[in-house]
Amino acid sequence: MSKLCEYYFAPHSPFAYLGHARLVALAKQYNVKIVLKPCDLSKVFNTSGGLPLAKRAPQRQAYRLEELRRWSEYLQVPLNLQPTFFPVQSDNAAKLIIAAQLAHGTEAALALTGAIMRAVWAEQRNIADDATLVAIAADLGHDGKTLLKSAETASVQSEFDRFTEEAISANIFGAPWYVVDGEAFWGQDRLDFVERAFAK
Repeated sequence: MSKLCEYYFAPHSPFAYLGHARLVALAKQYNVKIVLKPCDLSKVFNTSGGLPLAKRAPQRQAYRLEELRRWSEYLQVPLNLQPTFFPVQSDNAAKLIIAAQLAHGTEAALALTGAIMRAVWAEQRNIADDATLVAIAADLGHDGKTLLKSAETASVQSEFDRFTEEAISANIFGAPWYVVDGEAFWGQDRLDFVERAFAK
C-alpha cells in the first residue's frame, strides 16, 4: 500500500505554484498518493493569526517578492512577481479542481491545479473569471462548461468547506501544507523533508 500525502493549498498561492510540479514528481518517484485538499486560505488565516498580503508590513511584502524571485530563478519556474490578476479570488478555481478530482481522478485534478496556478503566475490570466476557468479545463481535454457546472454544486461546496475545516482543525496556517504519516510540512521549501518522509 502506497503512502498518502495530504496536500492543502489555495490555487492562487505563489509558493504552492512553485512547489507543485516538484511535489507531483516526487509522489510519482516514491509511489505516494496525493490527496488534494484545496481550501479557503482566508478562513485559515482568520483563525491562525495570518494576514492577507495587503495588510502585511511593507518590509514583509518586500521580502516576499525577493523570496519569490530567488525561488523562481533557482527552480527555473517562470513567475511574474506582480501578476496582472493578483490578489485574486480563487474559491471557484478550487472548486473546479475538486470537481475534476471527483469526476476524473487525482491525476487529472493535479494537472488542472498546475494549469490554474500557471495561469495566475506565468500567463497573466484571471482565474476568478469563469470563462478563463472553462478555457483552462478545455485545454486539458475536459468539457470545461460541464466541469464548471459540477463545481457549482452543493456536493463540491461541501467538500471545499470540509477541507477548510480540516485545515483549521489540523492547526494549518499557510500554504502549501503537506502532511505525510501525520507529520506536517509548511512551504515548498520543505519539500526536501517531504521527500525524506516519502522515502521512509
